[in-house]
Parts: sequence; structure tokens; C-alpha cells
Amino acid sequence: MDVVFLDANVLFSAAYRADAGLRVLWEQEGVRLVTSGYALEEAHRNLAEGEPRSRLERLVGSMEIIPESDPAAGHGQALPNDIELPAKDLPILQAAIAARASHLLTGDITHFGRHLGTVVRGVRILTPSEYLRRLSG
Repeated sequence: MDVVFLDANVLFSAAYRADAGLRVLWEQEGVRLVTSGYALEEAHRNLAEGEPRSRLERLVGSMEIIPESDPAAGHGQALPNDIELPAKDLPILQAAIAARASHLLTGDITHFGRHLGTVVRGVRILTPSEYLRRLSG
């Protein structure tokens, strides 16, 4: 079973429109979707009040929200030296690692782009479209 961690931008995109194509992620068999409170809060903050936020709440209702890892408490693993991410994105990757996710799905090409397709501490970083392509391929 794949454990798939969803970044805030994936949650946002899935909830933004009622007919969002990303919703197919929630229909996949053998896939457990997870995210963190940090990612959920970012998606929630960026969505307009009303229906988009309601859609987000419905979507995350079937997901596991993992607790934040606390590197200072020894729960987080140090990242390899070649992983360079802005401070605001580090908690996303650290949470995916802490969740023992098989995949981290992100649409953040600006910050995660150079790491797409790579595996960091057991987590393969992909765009949602690449993940879905691999599932069907």
C-alpha cells in the first residue's frame, strides 16, 4: 500500500474547484492519503471561505493528519546535505518522512522541482500527475 503525503498546494488545488481533477487521488485503491496539520493550515488559509473550505474539510475527513515532527525532540531525521529547501517547506518533507510516506506529492515546482523523482529518506517526491501516471502505467 502506498502512503501518500499531500503538500498544501495539492490540498488547495483539490478543494479549490468542485470538479478538480486531483480528486481522483481520493478514489485510488491501495493508497492511504496523509498530510500534516502544517500543510492543512496553509491550504485552509489560502482558500476562500465558503464552499472551497467546506470541500477541503470533506476531503481531509478521509485522510490521516499526522502530528508535526519535532527535530529538536529527536523525532525528525536530518536531511541529506544536497536537499535545499526554504524554511517554510522543510516541515512538509520532514512530516512526510516522519509519516513513513512512500510518496510526497507537491505542485511546488519552484522549491521542490530539483528534487522531483528523487527519494529522500524513503520518500519519493513527485507531482500528482506523475504519481497518477505511474499508478496507471
